[in-house]
Amino acid sequence: MLAAMSLPPTTTPSGDESPVRGRDDACPGALRLHPADDGSLARIRVPGGLLTARQALALGRVAEELGDGRLDITSRGNLQVRGLNAGCGAELAARLRAAGLLPSDRHDRVRNIVASPLSGLDGGGHADVVAWVRELDAALCDGTPAGGGELSGLSGRFLFALDDGRGDVATLGADVTLIATPDGGAVLRVGGPLPRPGVSPPSTAGTHPDEAARRGSRTAGSAAGSGLRVRSEDAPRAAALAAGEFLAKARESGTRAWRVHELPARHAMTTEGLVARLADAGVEAVPVEREPAPRARATPPAPGPVPGPNGRHALSVVLPLGRVSAAQWRLLAGLASRSGADELRMTPWRGVVLPGFAPDDTRGALAELSDAGLVTTPDSAWLGVGACTGRPGCAKSLADVRADTARMVADPARGAADPALRPSGTARVAADPAGVAADPAGVVAGGSVPWPVSGTAYGGGPAGPDPLPVYVSGCERRCGHPGGRWVDAVATGDTDYRVTVRGARGDTPEADSTDSVDVTAEQLAGAVAAARGTT
Repeated sequence: MLAAMSLPPTTTPSGDESPVRGRDDACPGALRLHPADDGSLARIRVPGGLLTARQALALGRVAEELGDGRLDITSRGNLQVRGLNAGCGAELAARLRAAGLLPSDRHDRVRNIVASPLSGLDGGGHADVVAWVRELDAALCDGTPAGGGELSGLSGRFLFALDDGRGDVATLGADVTLIATPDGGAVLRVGGPLPRPGVSPPSTAGTHPDEAARRGSRTAGSAAGSGLRVRSEDAPRAAALAAGEFLAKARESGTRAWRVHELPARHAMTTEGLVARLADAGVEAVPVEREPAPRARATPPAPGPVPGPNGRHALSVVLPLGRVSAAQWRLLAGLASRSGADELRMTPWRGVVLPGFAPDDTRGALAELSDAGLVTTPDSAWLGVGACTGRPGCAKSLADVRADTARMVADPARGAADPALRPSGTARVAADPAGVAADPAGVVAGGSVPWPVSGTAYGGGPAGPDPLPVYVSGCERRCGHPGGRWVDAVATGDTDYRVTVRGARGDTPEADSTDSVDVTAEQLAGAVAAARGTT
């Protein structure tokens, strides 16, 4: 039987109910621009986050010449350009096609693939999944029965994850996951991850209806279990075929489901049905009792140098609030070109990995990146801090949350000694590391710099748990907030916030509403520091 995925609080059905969609999802794409208060927004799918230096430079020019001069990395390792003129769609599409970033107009929004960003670079996985990324992307755009069938009907929210065995992207709650195994094969899993102690499952949501797919495991959508073993050479096609099976079940259900977990139980994907579909395409699949244990601790790449087994190093950096200027992006693309690898890998944790550096060149390159304002060390105050778009980009936001977040990070100690700024209940959280570590905590998503907590990242472990992640939201929708235990700072006015520790009694924005404190933007740093357990 196949594993089940958690349902988001905003769409959780009761009993056998599942959401019945009256429309297709509204996820933006490169061809479907989304109108926002600061202009139109384009979301450019980049499977596996993989870009050549030439493609990266082309995207930088798009941001400068057509957009507001900035680029945002999403929680799926894709790119967003904001501030576009509503009439620039044809020129944008032409530029993306010329750069090889829009191989199929019909499949623009379905190419959502995350992959282990250090795969093949640090010796940490069982396989190099970069080839899987290329093959799956080709299968998604193929449209033939052998390749998985016509998959352009997939929602823009449907997600594939390709994990090299280290267990990083396997925790992202994807609809279809491939996990490399030590014997050279792969496990195909449909639905979200089974909880694993000490691993923080990041949110994959970028917009409200899908924003919090991280509550307790549930059997809607797919049957419980650990997946199917397939040969490595068949793995990408098996993932595409699994997506085709989902589409068939979604049509049968009449619900227009966007994600696997939204399928009603009577139309759930089953082991038998998926095995039969794979067999019809010549793919042998064998059910497995347990999915493979991760080869290493499932953490994002730490900022800094990443030694490789071949004598070359990669550089890992994180973007504050997931955003870079065109100048910062040009620097990243230029370093990718200089490294010799000619490659840039965007991560689902809103970072960038640059492979191929000689060990002697890493110090200078990291100094350039740090001087440009990017995070290059694992002790940065930006790690674990996120925010939604806020004003002026979002009409629903009550405040310029990104500016307030930047001031908060720059002055984390302001007001921290004032007991009045500590939300009730946070003293217990800070004083009970074991309780924090026992709860699989989420990481920040949506306009954020996501990072695991509870001892699963850098600075955790024997010395104590990492500080709780904090997310600053412009309104009660809290688009992109993290799961698990987190600090919620939501704007209640132009210069006012309510700070609450969430997740202690339930992973929904409505939980723990009494454990809060109202502060001004000037007091936000102190209240958040107290709530995170860092004072």
